[in-house]
Amino acid sequence: MHKQPAHNACYTKLSEIIQANRHIDGPLIQVLHQAQELFGYIPTEVQQFVAQEMEIPPSTVRGVVTFYNFFRTEPQGQHTINICLGTACHVKGAQRIVDVLVDELGIHVGETTADGRFTLTAVRCVGACGLAPVMMIDDEVYGKLDREKVREALQRYAA
Repeated sequence: MHKQPAHNACYTKLSEIIQANRHIDGPLIQVLHQAQELFGYIPTEVQQFVAQEMEIPPSTVRGVVTFYNFFRTEPQGQHTINICLGTACHVKGAQRIVDVLVDELGIHVGETTADGRFTLTAVRCVGACGLAPVMMIDDEVYGKLDREKVREALQRYAA
């Protein structure tokens, strides 16, 4: 029997979801989406649980989780910062903005702050090339960035 860590209610619900999806073709992606909604991300122990309950190899589950960029294997912060690294932003100094964010937050791209407030990610384009360099915090766009504008934006989410 698989040991269920602290989230017993989530594992019980996930087991119900797996049972309800057994009849459809290729249920793994649907099950993983719902697992991520329950847990907020899909850590190794959840992947192992899904594999066991669906009677498929853990490597199959891990392969799907790591292939699709919408699945997360680490907890996300309360706010997601997407820094644009597209061509226009790159030319206008996106790397300097990444460096500012790394300095200000104490994390690198792909990481979450220790307090769980921010996750820093990089994207290829946010569709605001005229405002380059650009970042988004959640759904808010911040453009024509420099060190001071980054600090001001982060302060809005400090409380």
